Amino acid sequence: MATTSTMTTKAGGRRERAHLVGVVVSDKRDKTISVEYEFSVKHAKYGKYMRRRRRVHAHDEKNEAKAGDRVQLAFCRRMSKTKSWRLEKILERHAGGAESATA
Repeated sequence: MATTSTMTTKAGGRRERAHLVGVVVSDKRDKTISVEYEFSVKHAKYGKYMRRRRRVHAHDEKNEAKAGDRVQLAFCRRMSKTKSWRLEKILERHAGGAESATA
């Protein structure tokens, strides 16, 4: 689970939206997915890099992302109390159907 967050300036002077890459952990709600992403933080005292995880809620208008998919999100206006990201594209589909059939 890798993350990329960019805030660059476009030619017209407006800022480009922040992007995030993560894995869908829940798709049970209508038009909403929960995405978990991982990042590294340096410890204040010891200097060791630690891996941290966060979960965000994202808007999925067509309900196309499924649990396990790797997705790219874009920051947008707040749609609800907890939802301020939207699904931009699905980078990689999860091959969970084949695994559950053999198990």
